[in-house]
Amino acid sequence: MITVKEVLTKKEMKEFVLFSFELYKNNPYWIPPLIAEELDTFDKSKNPALETAEAHFYLAYKENKIVGKISAIINWDEVNQLNKRKVRFGWFDVIDDIEVTKALLDKVEALGKKHAMDHLEGPMGFSNLDKVGVLSEGFDQIGNMVTWYSLPYYISHFEELGLTVEKEYHESVFSFNDIDPTQFKKFSGLIKERYQLKALNFTKTKAIMPYVDQMFDLFNTSYSKLQSFVPINEIQKAYFKKKYIGFINPEFIKFVLDKDNKMVAFAIVMPGFAQALKKANGRLFPFGLFHLLQARKYSKEVVFYLIGIAPEYQSKGVTAILFEELHNVCKAKKIETCIRTPELKENFAIQNLWKNFNSKINKRRRTYRKDL
Repeated sequence: MITVKEVLTKKEMKEFVLFSFELYKNNPYWIPPLIAEELDTFDKSKNPALETAEAHFYLAYKENKIVGKISAIINWDEVNQLNKRKVRFGWFDVIDDIEVTKALLDKVEALGKKHAMDHLEGPMGFSNLDKVGVLSEGFDQIGNMVTWYSLPYYISHFEELGLTVEKEYHESVFSFNDIDPTQFKKFSGLIKERYQLKALNFTKTKAIMPYVDQMFDLFNTSYSKLQSFVPINEIQKAYFKKKYIGFINPEFIKFVLDKDNKMVAFAIVMPGFAQALKKANGRLFPFGLFHLLQARKYSKEVVFYLIGIAPEYQSKGVTAILFEELHNVCKAKKIETCIRTPELKENFAIQNLWKNFNSKINKRRRTYRKDL
């Protein structure tokens, strides 16, 4: 018999987080999150996304053993601003038992029907900066800190239960040594001169902070046309600033400003933390922090986390400036591998940025939906 219980205590929430560690303990491709950070993500007093999103967390039990987990989420900004009556589900992990998956999804459906939502979709997080999607290809590829790993039977469960594909994403990888910088180095100076633009480079995190709000404003603008995009509000800006910016090597953050010091482009590239997180195994102490700090300085991988271009500059070659600056720092740090995080299949503007790179799609992922 399968029993599903809502997570209501700190002990249960820790069990919610740790279930994934048990499920994937022998999987070489799964990247464990930091346990403390994961718990903070689910804490209403610490994560401002939960001020505008209703979230419930559930554990499934079979023979008194945890066999699955799920979160049911309503992003009220999405409902009220975009008029998308959707209940999300995320942080989904389960053993290979379709009845467990059904029991967990029933809780998501119940929340959706309670608030008169018209469909469910997932896996996805609280906002656009959270993880998204279940793998459909690339199960033999190591993950990274900004994506979920999942097992092939997740898709089988969803489709047998009547869910259909809603969105598709792909991830790519390319060798830094395959990059020919001739073209973007040639055009970078011309673009700067023509449009009176300048690039900002940093060596210290504190120098970045005065520009971060502008960056998130530009993020909101440059991604606004994508389906289901919900702008980041002021409280969330402060949260993400604290959560992410200090974690990134400042040399990998690049901004482009116009003559009035208005930001027109940005790129955030993260060192590859995958192997460090594997070694940390969810814990900063006693050695996890050391591994992460080492990766921050010396990783030979970089992960392209976010790139944003103001709409009026998207066809003017501004990416040549960003790529020149990033190429310079990657070359200096002897980077070997470049990773592109999930890109929505319909986001042709972002895909066009990479047309001159010899990148290979190594993972595909999807979200699934069901009408209520």
